[in-house]
Amino acid sequence: MILAFLQYLEFVKMVRVSTLNDALKSMYNAEKRGKRQVMIRPCSKVIIKFLSVMQKHGYIGEFEFVDDHRSGKIVVELNGRLNKCGVISPRFDVGVKDIEPWTARLLPSRQFGYIVLTTSAGIMDHEEARRKNVGGKVLGFFY
Repeated sequence: MILAFLQYLEFVKMVRVSTLNDALKSMYNAEKRGKRQVMIRPCSKVIIKFLSVMQKHGYIGEFEFVDDHRSGKIVVELNGRLNKCGVISPRFDVGVKDIEPWTARLLPSRQFGYIVLTTSAGIMDHEEARRKNVGGKVLGFFY
């Protein structure tokens, strides 16, 4: 009986596929539960840049990187404005002319929410990419 239970625990272990996806899901779940802050680990540069885009538009408050001499942690202050966020996988290539159909597909309306792209000029939202006339790969969205 105990051996079967231990084999079950080995089977149920969580496999981390995408750290960005895990981070956004934990933020979304904490927001829906009414939490004021959430801790995200592990941390990566992509997650930090994605959070800075969200912070620039006011969807989250301050966030702080905590170095634990491993992969690091981020503590994010939530302000109750985030309705939905997610990752687009696989990361599709998007040209400047193709940004508009992606916004129509992913966002609830034209003036509400942002798509985050990774471009040759860095990680930015779709409006900034359109202003700079650069395309890239779709990372995710938030509104």
